[in-house]
Amino acid sequence: MTDAHCHCRTGADRHFVCEPFGGEPGEGDMAFFGVHPWAFLDGTAAEDGWLGRLRARLVANPAAGVGEIGLDRLKVRTIPDAMREAFRAQLALAAELRRPVVLHGAKCWGEVVKAAAEFSPAIPAFVFHGFSRSGGLLPDIFALNGFVSVGPAVLNDHAVNYRELVKAIPADHLLAETDRTSPDEVGPGVGEIVAEIARLRGVAADALAAQLDANAARLLA
Repeated sequence: MTDAHCHCRTGADRHFVCEPFGGEPGEGDMAFFGVHPWAFLDGTAAEDGWLGRLRARLVANPAAGVGEIGLDRLKVRTIPDAMREAFRAQLALAAELRRPVVLHGAKCWGEVVKAAAEFSPAIPAFVFHGFSRSGGLLPDIFALNGFVSVGPAVLNDHAVNYRELVKAIPADHLLAETDRTSPDEVGPGVGEIVAEIARLRGVAADALAAQLDANAARLLA
């Protein structure tokens, strides 16, 4: 079973492990290197020379993807220019090196989709991590070879709109994630999340798990 977005190993068979790392990727995992949008919340670059160092790491690790990158309005009303510039710079780097990308778009998914579209099809695939907007953006996501990764929020009975969205995502564009940030963090495993997705969709959990693993393999290919 694949945990399609986490920051440390979670006990799944395969992990898509994104920076910032709470634990190093293991054998069979897919590492994603990138600078999270929160690093640019104060309007300045994360640190001088960060983009050159990121490029060097990606070149040295040809199997690695780019992520977690994007935009975020959870902590600010207006997205800082530095955050926008960093997002575009990392998308451009992913396009140049033709690497898959993990996207973050809290409260600004429309803008993230629009920016990602500018760099497609040079970027082979996108993981829309924690996507929680209405289904209106789904056709645009799928046009980018995008996969929607469903997280622990699906277990919340009160997240009615999110649970309805999860039922509407085509099976061949679906992934599941824990978003766990450290090995000590308490939270549901990817198996619990997959089981709930399967229950909501009225399918067998083992069949859904096999589909999600096939989706993860197709994303990497």
